[in-house]
Amino acid sequence: MAINYIYPEFEVVRNADRCTACRVCALQCANGVHTYADGVMISDERKCVACHRCVALCPTRALKIVKSDHTFRPNGNWSGQAIEEIYRQAETGGVLLSSMGNPTSLPVYWDKILINASQVTNPPIDPLREPMETRVFLGKKPNGMRRNPDGTLDTRMSPQLELKVPILFSAMSYGSISYNAHASLAQAAAELGTYYNTGEGGLHEDFYQYGANTIVQVASGRFGVHPDYLEAGAAIEIKMGQGAKPGIGGHLPGAKISEDVSETRMIPQGTDAISPAPHHDIYSIEDLRQLVYSLKEATAYRKPIIVKVAAVHNIAAIASGIARSGADVIAIDGFRGGTGAAPTRVRDNVGIPIELALAAVDQRLRDEGIRNEVSLVIGGSVRNSADVVKAVALGADAVYIGTSALIALGCHLCRSCQTGLCNWGIATQRPDLVKRLDPDVGRQRLVNLVSAWNHEIQELMGGMGINSIESMRGNRLMLRGVGLNQTELDIFGIKHAGA
Repeated sequence: MAINYIYPEFEVVRNADRCTACRVCALQCANGVHTYADGVMISDERKCVACHRCVALCPTRALKIVKSDHTFRPNGNWSGQAIEEIYRQAETGGVLLSSMGNPTSLPVYWDKILINASQVTNPPIDPLREPMETRVFLGKKPNGMRRNPDGTLDTRMSPQLELKVPILFSAMSYGSISYNAHASLAQAAAELGTYYNTGEGGLHEDFYQYGANTIVQVASGRFGVHPDYLEAGAAIEIKMGQGAKPGIGGHLPGAKISEDVSETRMIPQGTDAISPAPHHDIYSIEDLRQLVYSLKEATAYRKPIIVKVAAVHNIAAIASGIARSGADVIAIDGFRGGTGAAPTRVRDNVGIPIELALAAVDQRLRDEGIRNEVSLVIGGSVRNSADVVKAVALGADAVYIGTSALIALGCHLCRSCQTGLCNWGIATQRPDLVKRLDPDVGRQRLVNLVSAWNHEIQELMGGMGINSIESMRGNRLMLRGVGLNQTELDIFGIKHAGA
């Protein structure tokens, strides 16, 4: 008999006095944790991922999930997690896979940046009684007024995306998330006056009706890319990389390639969808420029072109090149960005925080006099409205949210998306699980979340004495650092609190 070296990470605590053996937990758990035998419920804790589905639906509140207190002998170098990961690889010989964002205890710089407030000489603004402008336009901007030969103002502009709020829904492909999750995002984007991103999985034919609020993505695998797809969206995003796995391509397991996903991606059903790490036609900024203009030609120059890259150590120089490639928007994804599946070592060790990347890119573009050539959208663990305000003050035009949106839909961050057994109907293609997410309910929860954030953004701006997103963009005087060293303060371009 093989030895099992790994003790379950979580324990299912069942209150025998409350449990009525109604079997709801067994019916709801896709992982097979709960079973009924000889008149009692039994839990196989080895399968538990702490998704809390059983806890949420237990009618008698007889269940709770707790972290196991099983421990290894204390060692400052070898944590229990490090030991267990070696056990797993020694047993399987495989690469460790993980999903969602980087969970390690590296600095979260949003929490070390504070927002300044106005008091007497520059009074605050009451957002309930005075107008606050949260609209954002993404695209190239002129550096000044231009006139036609007859002296009239030249009002022509490059294609722009108009957002009623400075928040977009991140790229999440059909396949990595469910049909109902995509429907929730699309409908919410339309109601909020913003955009959702298809990710690299193509666009299901049912969602073409939301094209005016859709960003379609072109990735290295070119899944689902055809003329109608490019025409369907309001903008096109070229995905060069993502924050959860910089330098790594995409991989959607064949188990998630259902018939619908197969048709949408234009690949055989049941086969793994693998995107190579590089675009095999892009090995320089000049090559990227060629694809940018090919997509502009294909859509008659009517749509903004976005280039998405991961936040890496030389991101400022990369962004400078992208700005000169003809792109209209640069999207930068930080190392805490979520994903459906990534090699654990890459997810937890590659890339840099989005806060530092954003500040460096904005300053580089300003120093080179090309900041108006592109808009900046950032993502990678934007958790609340204060993070949005801080991002804009550091130089972003708008932010992408992905994990926050999924949490609004019911995600419990159990980080098992790659298995396809999402008990909340989000990161799965199993019909019985997909139907657990009601798109109408999902849409309303997303609308509620972004509306609440937008209200808080107005409150925060009012306290700063600022009445528009545009006035706040890059306004680092309104930020202060706490617990940051001088190098970090210099990169952010902010002063320490009290200075």
